[in-house]
Amino acid sequence: MRYLLQRHPVAIRARFAHSLVLTYALPATVLRPLLGPGLELETYGQHGEAGAYGFVAVALVDTRALRPAVLPARFGADHLLTGYRVFARFRTPGGRVMRGLRILRSDTDRRLMALGGNLLTRYHYRMARMSSRAVNGTLEFCVDSADGRADLRVRADLGSAPAPLPPGSPFPDARAARRFAGPLPYTFEYEPQTRSVIVVKAFRAHWEPRPVAVDVRRLTFFDHGPFAGTRPVLANAFHVADLEYGWERGVRRTESGGRR
Repeated sequence: MRYLLQRHPVAIRARFAHSLVLTYALPATVLRPLLGPGLELETYGQHGEAGAYGFVAVALVDTRALRPAVLPARFGADHLLTGYRVFARFRTPGGRVMRGLRILRSDTDRRLMALGGNLLTRYHYRMARMSSRAVNGTLEFCVDSADGRADLRVRADLGSAPAPLPPGSPFPDARAARRFAGPLPYTFEYEPQTRSVIVVKAFRAHWEPRPVAVDVRRLTFFDHGPFAGTRPVLANAFHVADLEYGWERGVRRTESGGRR
């Protein structure tokens, strides 16, 4: 009955000191099988014979005072987090379309976060050695995952904002790229025991992502599983800093989008 707890029952608040999101384009045919029932892949453009592109967001976040929403900030804890998510859509019977992310994997530098996160959500937390440093106009993240499948080294040039799109990006301009800047208003997870979709709504204050130039020196996530042999293309990189962020309690919906 553990799944009854994994519905994101606790609202969470935090401050993002830094959030760096790298969005990678892959053939839609690679990403569609990773979505649960009821979810549609968010796509853009064309990718030769394979059809449209789908997108995976790689988010690196330096969070401060993360805690249950009922507690004041002084009871929160600082965490470094990384997350790998697929851009998806979820439709309701009334025709509303929710844009959001389906979680593939999350990493954290705090054991309590990994234990609590896996107890109360389906965000698939794993432990990692992580560090973040902002100095001389650059932001660096270093991640050594326990299983080696989510190692990451990246440096962002914050002084480059607004930077041009990365070479080979499928987006024609920054406006198109911003629709895939992440994070989006919702996250989705599938609960097979009840054939339900757990929808978690996020909120953020002063959301003004800025495109930045990045140097991705190591990223092992796409070397394994369904991504092995693929050639992800860095489509955009956005940075935000010093903003309030939070997640509401999860809401359970049917596969067709109706409220349960």
